[in-house]
Amino acid sequence: MTFKHLILAAAALCGLALGSAHAATSADAGLIQRGAYLARAGDCIACHTARNGKPFAGGLAIQTPIGRIYSTNITPDRENGIGKWTYQDFAALMRHGESKAGYAVYPAMPYPSYSRVNDDDMQALYAYFEHGVEPVAQANRKNDIPWPLSMRWPLKIWRWAFAPTPEPFADVTATDASARHGAYLVEGLGHCGSCHTARGVTLQEKALTGDGNSIYLAGGGAVDGWVAPSLRNEHGGGLAGWSEAEIVEFLHTGRNTHTASFGAMNDVIADSTQFMTQRDLQSIALYLKALTPQHANATPYVYDSHVAGQLYAGHVPAVPGAQLYLDRCAACHKSNGKGNGRAFPALAGNPVLQTSNPTSAIHIVLSGGAQPATNTAPSTLTMAPYADILTDQQVADVVSFIQTSWGNAGGKASADQVAKLRKGAVPVEARGFPMAEPELHHAAPADQASGTRG
Repeated sequence: MTFKHLILAAAALCGLALGSAHAATSADAGLIQRGAYLARAGDCIACHTARNGKPFAGGLAIQTPIGRIYSTNITPDRENGIGKWTYQDFAALMRHGESKAGYAVYPAMPYPSYSRVNDDDMQALYAYFEHGVEPVAQANRKNDIPWPLSMRWPLKIWRWAFAPTPEPFADVTATDASARHGAYLVEGLGHCGSCHTARGVTLQEKALTGDGNSIYLAGGGAVDGWVAPSLRNEHGGGLAGWSEAEIVEFLHTGRNTHTASFGAMNDVIADSTQFMTQRDLQSIALYLKALTPQHANATPYVYDSHVAGQLYAGHVPAVPGAQLYLDRCAACHKSNGKGNGRAFPALAGNPVLQTSNPTSAIHIVLSGGAQPATNTAPSTLTMAPYADILTDQQVADVVSFIQTSWGNAGGKASADQVAKLRKGAVPVEARGFPMAEPELHHAAPADQASGTRG
């Protein structure tokens, strides 16, 4: 676990119990079930479960600029978890970042977002964690943060400055009840802004809601090799080219005709959004499509068949990276860049490739990629890493070719950028996905199979 979990995934305090839940004693079964669903929406298991550890027992290492912190045990164990917490204790943590022990928690937990959760849903979450999760007697680990950075009182100043006392949820930008419900999910439990909103120098989100600004969900910065793209209804990397149905499909399956999920978003799809109801997903899509562009002058993507025609005819353009793409990438993504259905994502028109920042594309080439297995799309399709096969310059060349071909308007990559990202590249198999073999096609372009050419 790295710093991306501070910026991109953020810790959560709710999730799905994967083990046997202990019997409810004082809480209504329906309330517990509602809490379990809301816990899915919050994707808490992503941060409060260590790899190969017990659900919600904590212990996951989160690297931050001041040192390593470890997620805490949030099972109902009375000695190590939250089994002695009252509802008021729970709500104070969720809404104010204040622990039962009286100290402020690190903003790795997105409590500024959770503060928007209404009382009924907060009660359901509390019931679930107290009566629907199996207690685990696992002690919390001490954070590896040196003194004086380990002092907690500065966190109260941060909270005062950037997480003021929450107000009841009220979205004024949404035009109907469904869109308002989508705003409630996105801005609250979904904490989408934790990744997709730019942050200031003190790591605070520059906007917590879509009310009266175009910063919220307009894209986050590059962290640990990934860039969270814009979720606003805009061209040049946003969702302007997506229909509401395509947004729902992506959240439900991790893929659509435009792209496939990668990086931290894989966990969000696998652990959270794939389990949400169609009503909730449709509400989210409606809200996102209602967000006005931050970059109103960005032009729509238009497919350019020039490079595709050259590659198909066997005339490799005299452009760095073109031959590399044909040899190593075209078998899956095709010479026309349109991919192969939902098995291998399209590169032509892919929103991730329309911005000036090539970080995500570089990371995928170096580390490989994987589409998460979901209930409706159970195949885990992977792309093997090329870090041990291609030089920094070769990676830069093929990424630059991808970002500027077929009408893509992305920026070119440099060998220096690749060298910096290579230091933190984690192979896809180390992230828990099976590894596919790299493509090693070296046939002349004219001999490529028609399925490869496009």
